[in-house]
Parts: sequence; structure tokens; C-alpha cells
Amino acid sequence: MPTKTLRIPTADGHADAFAAFPDRGERHPGVLMYADGFGIRPVLREMARELAGHGYYVLVPNLFYRHGPAPVVELPEHIGEEARPAIFAQLMPLIEAHTTERVLSDAEAYLGFLTAQPEVGAGPVAVTGYCIGGLLAMRTAAAHPGQVAAVAAFHGPVGADGPGLFSELSAQVHLGHAEGDMTPEALSELNQALDAAGADYTSEIYPGTIHGFTMSDTDAFSASGLQHHWDRLRPLLERTLGNS
Repeated sequence: MPTKTLRIPTADGHADAFAAFPDRGERHPGVLMYADGFGIRPVLREMARELAGHGYYVLVPNLFYRHGPAPVVELPEHIGEEARPAIFAQLMPLIEAHTTERVLSDAEAYLGFLTAQPEVGAGPVAVTGYCIGGLLAMRTAAAHPGQVAAVAAFHGPVGADGPGLFSELSAQVHLGHAEGDMTPEALSELNQALDAAGADYTSEIYPGTIHGFTMSDTDAFSASGLQHHWDRLRPLLERTLGNS
């Protein structure tokens, strides 16, 4: 599986990024993948390669490039519960500094770069994200309705911007919530807001999962949750990007 380390020009400098794509000498639909707060690391590269193996060019930018190249914060090989407080003490100022204005400016740069790659075909793209990256994926899709055909967010705070964000979506949406993050009552309220906005979506709680369940380098990891995520993400991309 070919991979590249890239530098994406942005309004504030250059974002380092990782890309994976099939080795077929062809052009493929583009997917922008937003990492969780821990950022680009081996597990994200593995997930990008897994998705690329199904026929996609997958671009994973370093969200916090303004503070240095990934990994911006030193991470252990396995992010256990005992390590999380110290790591988040370093990450939270970066997350708080990543304003909506910065998110949208970066999103425009990322999408422009993605669609300009010689391995990426013409046509719409998809955006997916994990944890905080799920919210960034939703913001990106809402800001680029003519370009983003599908958006997926997993264990992400997708309701943080309020229902107004949902009304701006034209992409098909899948939201995969951790059971530890979302009660059935909260899910019902979220889905009612999506209905009211006229969104084309699926939104569900993944049984037996806690926040971060897709990430195999954390204590939150759920093998069944990760597989459930692939079982929802791949058909969404096949429907919207015309790839199978």
C-alpha cells in the first residue's frame, strides 16, 4: 500500500499529513480523515491504510500543526487510563486554540489539496473523523455542501455546535456513538434535531462501547466496535462516492 508524508499549504503555514492510497496507477475517490485528539500515530496510519485498501485515497492531516509536527504531544505506545490525565493536560490548550475559524480555514486547504492530488479522481469526496475529529468532519461537510457527499463521525461531540450545523448539511451522514457517551434519551433528542434539519442520516449507539472505542492503542478499544464502524463506513462511501 503506497503511503506518503506530505505538507499541505494553509493560511497559517504548512500542515504535515499522512496519505495512503491503492497501488494501481489509477485515480480514486478522496477521503479526508480527521484524527482524534491524540493525532497522527501508528493506529491512524493503520486505519488509513485499511480504508485505502478498499479503493480510496485517504488524507490524514495533523490538526495541531501550528504547534509543531505530529506527534505534537509525546505519546506512549499504548495510551492507558493512567497516562490520559497528563496527556490531556497538554492537549486541551491545543484543542481550545483550534477555533471554528481555524477549523474552517484548514478544511478549505485540506479539501483543495486532496482534490488536487494526481491519484484522486474528479467528483465528490467524503470526510470522516474520530472524537474531536468527528466534530471537525461535520463542520467541514456543512461548510462544503457541494463537495462533500458523505460524512461520518465516531464517538465525537457532534452536537456541540447546536442544531444549526445540521441544517447546512447536504452530505449523507453516519454517526456512531459510544454507549458510554450517549444515553438513549440523548440519542433521541439528537436524531430529532437531525430530522428537523432534513438531514439524510443514520445515527446509532454502538453496543458495549465507551469513548474512543475505534482506537486500538487505548484502553477504550473495542474490536467489535471498530468492526461495526467499518461495516457502516464502507457502505456509506460506496453509495456516495460510487466506489466498490
